Amino acid sequence: MEQWIPFRDGEYRVERAFLVGQNDVAAPVEQAVVEVYTGHDGMRQLKGNGMVKNVLVVELLEESDELDLILDLGNDYRYRMIGPSLIAGKVFDPEVKSLLQFAPTSPWIEISPEAFNTLTARVTMLA
Repeated sequence: MEQWIPFRDGEYRVERAFLVGQNDVAAPVEQAVVEVYTGHDGMRQLKGNGMVKNVLVVELLEESDELDLILDLGNDYRYRMIGPSLIAGKVFDPEVKSLLQFAPTSPWIEISPEAFNTLTARVTMLA
């Protein structure tokens, strides 16, 4: 398998992250970080977490069976994770945020600055 993570081992703060469904409705993921580490096979791997209102994730899932994760790491490093593995709490109070853990299920896709601007202009962010 080809190395697809262009960063060294370490933790990286995500400037902006959101889950998006096929209908261009999205939910913000706050305080997100990603951790890059080298696995036993010598390949870099990635996992991350952030805070999300679970009620918004449920709302997204009512409209879309699969969610993608958009990550803006700053300095034109923007990526889309197609159908990542998601683990979140089960508190559905509209005011409560819980930890969302995510990991890619396939290599992420780099998003150009122009495509990112188009995407963010197109999505409707849930509040």
